[in-house]
This record gives sequence, structure tokens and C-alpha cells, in this order.
Amino acid sequence: MTNLKRNPELKDFQKYILEIEKERGLSSDIFHYALMMGEETGELFKAIRKSENQQVDPNSKVGTVREELVDVFIFLCGIANKYDIDLEQAFRDKEEINKKRSWKQAKEN
Repeated sequence: MTNLKRNPELKDFQKYILEIEKERGLSSDIFHYALMMGEETGELFKAIRKSENQQVDPNSKVGTVREELVDVFIFLCGIANKYDIDLEQAFRDKEEINKKRSWKQAKEN
């Protein structure tokens, strides 16, 4: 059984997701991953609504924000793996671009 390192770095999470795909016989189809990430994102939004006491279908099963964030993260890592993207390096590269942008604060209602 595959185990995640005790103090993992982002690359360790990506490697772990790759290994559990094989171990659990999960689909590695990119379209499946994209659709599942979309579904999990919807569940995350529903969990946020529930946690903020917003209207949610009482018959709807929804996890916690924490659980749903993890589900989104799993599929994010899976998609990155399919495209051979090192998420840590991609994050660093994108932040260099973002540092050069000008940011405007959103007005509160």
C-alpha cells in the first residue's frame, strides 16, 4: 500500500496521486479527471454554502469544506500529472508573472 511521506512537498503529493491511481485501478483518462474535478468543485461550493448557513438542499449529501478541498486537490494533482506539470514550479513561474501585475482591491458592498 502506498503511503505519503510524513512531511511531503507538493511533488510528493503529485507522486502519491500517480501511485494510488495505479494501486486502486482508477481511471487515468484526462476527460474523466476534468469532469470529476468539476463535480468536486461543485461539491466544494455546496459545502461552503452549507458552512455559511446558506440554502442547501437538505437531501443533498455534502462533505465539509475541508474534505471537498482535498477532493479538488486530488484531481488537480491528477490533471497536472497527465500534462507532466510540476505544480510547484508552475506556481513559482505564475507568481513571477503576478508580481508584475497591478492589483486593484475589490469594493465591498
